[in-house]
Amino acid sequence: MESATTDIRDSIGSIPDYPKPGIIFRDITPLLQNPDAFRLTINTLKQRYAGQGITQIAAVEARGFIFGSALAYAMGCGVTLLRKPGKLPGKVTRQNYELEYGSDELQMHENALTENDRVLIVDDLLATGGTVVAASQLIKSSGADVVEAAFVVSLPELGGEDKLQQAGVACYTLCQF
Repeated sequence: MESATTDIRDSIGSIPDYPKPGIIFRDITPLLQNPDAFRLTINTLKQRYAGQGITQIAAVEARGFIFGSALAYAMGCGVTLLRKPGKLPGKVTRQNYELEYGSDELQMHENALTENDRVLIVDDLLATGGTVVAASQLIKSSGADVVEAAFVVSLPELGGEDKLQQAGVACYTLCQF
């Protein structure tokens, strides 16, 4: 497993001073362009969650859609999209959450989940954790069970894991920077 996470970590690019000076952007594009690294990422996550009765992957917009869809296909379960406002047709449920400077909202289709669903939240990167706490609240409002939140990358210095723990959301990351 350690070798797998090292290979995955080595496939993630680092772009200094993007989107602004002093920030190092962790770029998943090289991982996606490398079929072996992408396959390893999905297979590692699949192995972790096999046998846990997961019925839905809740994929967080937008890069969570990439990993969440591939993982759902590999695991033989469904995908529930968690989107920004105005992106889903029909009736939706909403969860507002606070950002550093303002607020945002996640939405999902009103009938996407039931109390029988066991849901894994998937996103590419865990930073402050606010989006995934909101995702968990949105999922739980449907009566579904949140099994865990899974990420390819975590930035521990931004406190996301602590925020998720305080909110009662277990999390797993493949690599940290």
